[in-house]
Amino acid sequence: MSDVLPEATDVLVVGAGPAGSAAAAWAARAGLDVTLTDAARFPRDKTCGDGLTPRAVGELAALGLEDWLRARVTSKGLRAHGFGQTLHLPWPGGNLPAWGSAVPRTELDDHLRTTAIKAGARAVDGVRAVDVRRAGGLVTHVVMRDGDTTREVACRRLVVADGVRSPLGKALGREWHRETVYGVAGRAYVDSTRADDEWISSHLELRGTEGEILSGYGWIFPLGAASGPDGTGEVNIGVGTLATAKRPADVALRPLMRHYADLRREEFGLGEELRAPTSALLPMGGAVSGVAGPNWALVGDAAGCVNPLNGEGIDYGLEGGRMVADVLADDRTGTTDLSRVWPTVLREHYGEAFSIARRLAGLVTVPRLLPTLGPAGMRSDLLMTLALRWMGNLVTDEDRDRAARVWRWAGRRSLAVDARPPFA
Repeated sequence: MSDVLPEATDVLVVGAGPAGSAAAAWAARAGLDVTLTDAARFPRDKTCGDGLTPRAVGELAALGLEDWLRARVTSKGLRAHGFGQTLHLPWPGGNLPAWGSAVPRTELDDHLRTTAIKAGARAVDGVRAVDVRRAGGLVTHVVMRDGDTTREVACRRLVVADGVRSPLGKALGREWHRETVYGVAGRAYVDSTRADDEWISSHLELRGTEGEILSGYGWIFPLGAASGPDGTGEVNIGVGTLATAKRPADVALRPLMRHYADLRREEFGLGEELRAPTSALLPMGGAVSGVAGPNWALVGDAAGCVNPLNGEGIDYGLEGGRMVADVLADDRTGTTDLSRVWPTVLREHYGEAFSIARRLAGLVTVPRLLPTLGPAGMRSDLLMTLALRWMGNLVTDEDRDRAARVWRWAGRRSLAVDARPPFA
């Protein structure tokens, strides 16, 4: 542990990923008494593509981390490959930064946790939240386990940011609904002679080991060149496919990652060894219910805040952490009913975009649709530029241009016919 568990705290944050650490940092800066816990001991890894979109960069800059981030690798935009085409699609900028980045989660999460500690949060790692105690509907205590030792920590407000599986969220009644699209993804690290590339690469024509087109994509995200004389560094390499309960993914991720790396080895100067391969299932597009109770709220991956079109979750985690901290800071007495307020906040910010995005992502799982539409899309720079902006969560509430208006219009129409709206 980096600190000792207190007997009581005002705000208890469970999970020290981007969502939890952002919530803890912003709440502590607002003067609240905050304890941030995590089941792992830091630094620790997390299954992730490590990419940081301009939206994530903006949130990190708001936390005061822009200089730290600029000292790392930066990206101009997306290099999209597929169906005989390669397009260079710059980040659109506008109300967001015009650059992106990539940082291994081992480093990013550790730095964000340190930022929360510097803001005044108490941080305790190596303790697992396993249950809650309630009285009158309110969570009064969280049961924490450290090895064979169990303790109860009293709290007035609880923020649950314990990841895609969210064991504490499950104990609170959170349910993941798999009839809407979800992701199945794997990633690894590999040496590359193009680790200082200024573009992140995405291969939209992902083929399986038998040459079949899969409903997903492969990625190569540069992490910066090493200082060695051979000029090699490391990239994050991964594959992700989309699925639904009706059309589940039938792929073996590790063989698929190796196959994808073999196909890309010469072009990207990849090494032979794929290090630290991991995989995960990703609830997407707010496809969870039970995201809040009277004095508790789920944020980030735990709340299904993952982009259905590209699997991105870091920006939503950072934003969600800031937004839930704002709600808590505006309610010093702790009397606000989060079961009413927090789902409303999530729907206002993400409901329309998640609805249309997961509808479009669901279409990609339909057999033969991607091979039919993919080549036509890749022949249009304009269409792919729009797709980058829409798929990359790069339309902000402040945007008033035609592309933003079309996206919001489509989101409203989609939301109106959802059998189960996001976060419901």
